[in-house]
Amino acid sequence: MDVRAHISMVFHLDKCIGCHTCSVSCKNVWTDREGTEYMWWNNVETKPGTGYPIKWEDQENYNGGWELDKKGELKLKKADNKLESLLQLFYDPNMPGLDDYYEPWTYKYEDLFNAPLSDDQPTAIPISKITGEPIEINAGPNWDDDLGGSNLYAKNDPNLEGLSQEEKDLMMEVENISMMYLPRICNHCVNPSCVAACPSGALYKRGEDGIVLVNENKCRGWRACVVACPYKKMYYNWKTGKAEKCILCYPRLETGQPPSCFQSCVGRIRYLGVLLYDADQIPDAMKVPNHSLVESQRKIILDPYDPKIIEAAKANGISDEFIYAACNSPVYKYVVKWKLALPLHPEWRTSPMLFYVPPLLPVLGKVVNGLYDHSAREFFTSLDNARFSVRYLAKLFSAGNEEIVTYALKKMMAVRYFKRMQQLGDLDSGKVHEIMREADISEEEAEEIYKITTLATVGERFVLPPIQREEAMATKEPEVCKGCTGCGEIKEPTRGF
Repeated sequence: MDVRAHISMVFHLDKCIGCHTCSVSCKNVWTDREGTEYMWWNNVETKPGTGYPIKWEDQENYNGGWELDKKGELKLKKADNKLESLLQLFYDPNMPGLDDYYEPWTYKYEDLFNAPLSDDQPTAIPISKITGEPIEINAGPNWDDDLGGSNLYAKNDPNLEGLSQEEKDLMMEVENISMMYLPRICNHCVNPSCVAACPSGALYKRGEDGIVLVNENKCRGWRACVVACPYKKMYYNWKTGKAEKCILCYPRLETGQPPSCFQSCVGRIRYLGVLLYDADQIPDAMKVPNHSLVESQRKIILDPYDPKIIEAAKANGISDEFIYAACNSPVYKYVVKWKLALPLHPEWRTSPMLFYVPPLLPVLGKVVNGLYDHSAREFFTSLDNARFSVRYLAKLFSAGNEEIVTYALKKMMAVRYFKRMQQLGDLDSGKVHEIMREADISEEEAEEIYKITTLATVGERFVLPPIQREEAMATKEPEVCKGCTGCGEIKEPTRGF
């Protein structure tokens, strides 16, 4: 058993309001330089929608991620033999172009400031940030945001394939459209295809926390990583000729602070913590059939309270502070304990370490005789008639396994019924407890989920060990017990908040 620690994340989509504050925060901190104008390390997409870059989920076009060969072994979906790789340095048909992102622009503001006196209102025409020439704006990073692309872009969402026409019509009806927000950053995968595809070895995972970074001294700008990343979170800086990506604000993490996009999130949808996992299990965990990938990934995540796991972690050089963070990780609770958070497109077999709690949405809103029925009488059977298709969510978060998504949605609904019974008293206690048994949730668990979802403090949402990397090998003993043994008496170290 090879125990390792990984900084991991959960985004609670039932709380995201699509304000893009996270995107603007990241943009201001990391990508305001020449050559990065079109980069959005953090972006928020509306689903259904084609996203950014356009139709990034269409791996028939982009060939990202891993697949199983005829022998059942993992291989990069993109051909990785030396001859083809050499030829693709000159032309790669699977490489996204600037049109798939958008040509960044600004406005010619001097036309406003220096306009002569006139009876006409002066205007600032858009000009390209790359060429400096006037351009016609045809796309942007959130071009199909909200209702902006319902009939133009959203209908081209690859996840709509296989849905019934009734489900599509229900989601595409502009006046009553159902939509969700999907914030995306680099997943910092356990099995990253971008790292495997890099010919120069410039991409690597940090051993102490699993963050995927680029050594730009080694990067030669071949852009194999851009094609290999199925989430299209690798970017090419046209000014420097180097690859760039989300670094999870590691300078902040090393001092115990959350990343910029996490800190600025208005909806408080983001959670950060440490997961312990068994690196020896990764290859086999990613070789299972698609419908088993979510559970297979959960199985490589280890119980931080198990004394044997703690002993193996320490033997591998994992510090007490990391073990403490793993024991108190909100990510572990959402992913393993409660099974509410799911990986994005696990069928690409990169084992992403960013998990999403699927949105519950107005599951009782179904048209009946031309009117929306918001009755609470049907309870869980209404999931089958939800305006936002469970099948669609399964395509996003469980490789098509609808049972896993339904389990998470039922548990979230049970928490709502339980708290409504407590606070309003208008629901029958016996019926609510029947719902909770069906959802596999106890009163204690419902209270715990409610608290961390709605009332969690900063210290409960972001549980991080504040260790400087350069001091990692010479860190003083923290004044805490030697990891958790299940006694419940772990002392909290200095956190740095």
